[in-house]
Amino acid sequence: MYQFFDKTKMIKRENALIDNNANQNDQFSHDIFHITLKTQPEGHETIYFAMGCYWGAERLFWQTTGVSNTSVGFAGGFTAFPTYEQTCTGETGHTETVKVTFDPNIVSINDLLAIFWNNHDPSQGMRQGNDTGTVYRSAIFCNEQQLPLVLKSQSEFSDKLSSIGHDSITTEIQTDPIYYYAENEHQQYLAKHPDGYCSLRGIFK
Repeated sequence: MYQFFDKTKMIKRENALIDNNANQNDQFSHDIFHITLKTQPEGHETIYFAMGCYWGAERLFWQTTGVSNTSVGFAGGFTAFPTYEQTCTGETGHTETVKVTFDPNIVSINDLLAIFWNNHDPSQGMRQGNDTGTVYRSAIFCNEQQLPLVLKSQSEFSDKLSSIGHDSITTEIQTDPIYYYAENEHQQYLAKHPDGYCSLRGIFK
């Protein structure tokens, strides 16, 4: 039973929903690339982006040359193997996240970071556009080797925002995330439903 909870306030670990049993969502096949969602080709890297509703964000990255796999899921929270319904309550602590696997010989992490910063508003805190709650907060989840580049890009985009008098960045940055795949109906959602909802909107567009 879910309790009444302010979805714009980050829940504490001790108050989060209890863990679920492990699922096999990583075995789903990608509708565009026709590989399992967990497949990572040799020499490719992975980074995770949260930028509001993950349907539109995933499409943005699967359409990027050099990206070899994508999926949608949840990161940055506490409840193990959360469901979509649970995350929407704000009581798992997760944010909707896109896992992006890419070939660094074709597309650089800086290219992907530029896509991230320029296609949403990273200053909105616990919301993105009309989507409100911690589950829509802006975040980057990366590994330790990627972190310096992530922090550098954050600083550069922050300067860009300051130059136009915009609010400060609220994007959360974490290393070595625990990521849980969402249910199959959410994977490549806008390929299955081309007229579906997409809230992506950058500041400079």
